[in-house]
Amino acid sequence: MRNKEMTLASLMQAMIKYDGGDVRRIQHFVKVHDFARMIAIAEGMNDDELFVLEAAAILHDVGIHVSEEKYGNCSGKHQEELGPAEATKVLAEVDGFNENQKERICWLIAHHHTYTDVTSLDHRILLEADFLVNSFEDEVSTDGIIAFRKNVFRSPSAIKMLNEMWKLD
Repeated sequence: MRNKEMTLASLMQAMIKYDGGDVRRIQHFVKVHDFARMIAIAEGMNDDELFVLEAAAILHDVGIHVSEEKYGNCSGKHQEELGPAEATKVLAEVDGFNENQKERICWLIAHHHTYTDVTSLDHRILLEADFLVNSFEDEVSTDGIIAFRKNVFRSPSAIKMLNEMWKLD
């Protein structure tokens, strides 16, 4: 496991460099990573899937800056479109990922704002972790939080975290 931890630490450093000067974005992906890891462990995700999920959580918003440059905004769809190519660039700087892992990481990035037809644990957890952070950072209303929980959240541990964070139910 030590090699995976070193790889993820190197990836986080590479992403901090990539987002250098944008402290808000850096703080965001660190928090999403931490929530994703906590949920995945609580849900019993195996080590190999956890490794890929953690990398995707670190990189999930890598398409924001290029979206803003190309389109003048960073909508979720633009991030999904442009993020995988940017993620590939960052992943190229870090040893420790095989091609299958890189493909899955890019797939997760390309779907991290897709809330329908969520059939895999890693996809669901990434959505849940991102929302746990966004609900605070974007000052989502209580009604919005409850609606998102109802429509997207499925992991018992993520539901519990959201409920406890916002003192729901």
